[in-house]
Amino acid sequence: MTIKIPLPSIQTVVSTATSLAATAMFFHSLLHNYLPEELYYYFRFKLSQLTTSLSNEFTTVIDEYETLSYNKLFQSAELFLHPDIAQHPKRFKTVMRPNEQNISLVIDRNEEIIHRFKRVDFKWRLIIQAIPPTYIKRHGASYEHHTMVKSSIRRFEVRFHKKHRNMALSEYFPFVMKRAKEIQEERKTLELFTLTNDRVLKRFGNMWQSVALDHPATFETLAMDNDLRNMILDDLDLFLERKEFYKSVGKPWKRGYLLYGPPGCGKSSLIAAMASYINFDVYDLELGDVLRNTELRSLLMSTQNRSILVVEDIDCTIELHNRLAFTVHPWLADKPRVTLSGFLNLIDGLWSSCGEERIIVFTTNHIDKLDPALLRPGRMDVHISLSYCSLCVFRELALNYLEMREHPLFAEVDKLLEKAKITPAEVGEHFLQNEDPEIAIRSLVELLEKMGQNNCEYKAIKEDVTTDSFKACNGFETEG
Repeated sequence: MTIKIPLPSIQTVVSTATSLAATAMFFHSLLHNYLPEELYYYFRFKLSQLTTSLSNEFTTVIDEYETLSYNKLFQSAELFLHPDIAQHPKRFKTVMRPNEQNISLVIDRNEEIIHRFKRVDFKWRLIIQAIPPTYIKRHGASYEHHTMVKSSIRRFEVRFHKKHRNMALSEYFPFVMKRAKEIQEERKTLELFTLTNDRVLKRFGNMWQSVALDHPATFETLAMDNDLRNMILDDLDLFLERKEFYKSVGKPWKRGYLLYGPPGCGKSSLIAAMASYINFDVYDLELGDVLRNTELRSLLMSTQNRSILVVEDIDCTIELHNRLAFTVHPWLADKPRVTLSGFLNLIDGLWSSCGEERIIVFTTNHIDKLDPALLRPGRMDVHISLSYCSLCVFRELALNYLEMREHPLFAEVDKLLEKAKITPAEVGEHFLQNEDPEIAIRSLVELLEKMGQNNCEYKAIKEDVTTDSFKACNGFETEG
């Protein structure tokens, strides 16, 4: 006996499916509108995990931070994931960052992007987990300061068929990193990084904040001796070309420069010109704001490759005389405690190998005050003296500011520069105050004459004081 089960009509199937879809949409809308946003995305995430466990998909997580430093794969993914690579882009976030002229599209949180690579679909999703606000109590000299810090943890989730796991690790992710590097070079904008105020977050907060580095200084406009300019350019070119050489001799791929000379001689402008020439970002490190060696280590570990680390006025920024860490009194607990041994270990010790293609630049107005341990090769490989204005530098300034190559008074200026000590910054400022080139040159001659006279008078007074002091001491010894 055959039992016949009546099949539902197409109209019934469509009606049932429509009802189920409407019910699902109703509950989805209800949850989305009345549940807190964090709870909604939590349930959505758990549901996604449940469906994933029942499927053949493999999920890998790419965190923004890995131990003490940034995750390079996360940074590459941020650059790589844009509307052009998505099959069906739906939702992107529109941003215009500070000091940038172009509007950018970036992936929004919890939005899925599907990218096809060699006929395999890779599904990307940005997950952002909020961290509850934390109140930090800081003890000052005579008061207590409370700071509220709020941040978030970011990560990418990538889903693909489990049989393509080896291909993802050996081919796809390297492709993402390579393409991201190409994108970065195409739209590279130099950035200047400085320390943030929420560094206490360490792993969960960005220790550096950046602005666009739009400094006009270049080696073409920089007023300096031609031989010195060519030496610096050749040294930078050689450094960039010798990655394999550094590896073959067992040395980290880094270079140290020490710029020394009086204030106003162009040390900061030279750093900007170096960054522009080799297309490196600049990290401006204020050692006086760093409390301990461990914090300094975390800061340097969070810097990126192809960057210049700048420590200006190293002679007066912080006391770096003691090679041994020591226990301090409680009332000195908030005082800087970066030791020379810890600082040197980060420059050329074991921690210096955690990164490549780095340049370290120190500046000082008084090289004689520096500890000799800072000056040896391997730490400061190139010492560059930027002194007072010479005739060669003066001619560069006259050409840049006044568009003047020759003038009868140049010979007089040459003689006066031997006696008067004037910085290139002072000469440039003097030229800016005079629109007429003729008046600018003549007034500069008058200024140099006065400076030369004052310099001679100062030397004479100093010699008289020294002589009188010597006589007084001699007389005291005679009487004794």
